[in-house]
Amino acid sequence: MKRSMALDVGRKTIGVAVSDPLGLFAQPVETIQRKGTKTDLARVAIIAGEREVDTIVVGLPIQTDGSEGASAKLARGVAEKIPDLIPGVRIVLQDERFTTSQAERVLIQGGVRRKKRKKVIDQLAAVLILQGYLDSGAHGA
Repeated sequence: MKRSMALDVGRKTIGVAVSDPLGLFAQPVETIQRKGTKTDLARVAIIAGEREVDTIVVGLPIQTDGSEGASAKLARGVAEKIPDLIPGVRIVLQDERFTTSQAERVLIQGGVRRKKRKKVIDQLAAVLILQGYLDSGAHGA
């Protein structure tokens, strides 16, 4: 069975999470340090191939008023380029409002120190994006 992957796209990093083969649980994979869209997406393609991913969920940071700002434009731009590197992959844009702040709260409550939080927060945000997608049941559609 194919897996789903989520990306939390930021200016400096991309958090990556992948589902289990049954599509029930999201698991953190890595944080990609941004070097340029082509290089970044080459790494995404490698992970997608290794994990047999058929759907990539890109977090879309919608603002609290429902509009899209610069961060959403960045995420859309990355999402639009993925099919060029990974033909046949399904792209889904998922509202990711507040996932980074949720991730930060979870890490603080877990007693994770600030330095360690910076290394994993984007992965955890990707996990929250992907888990929201999996829980919605949309992956079975």
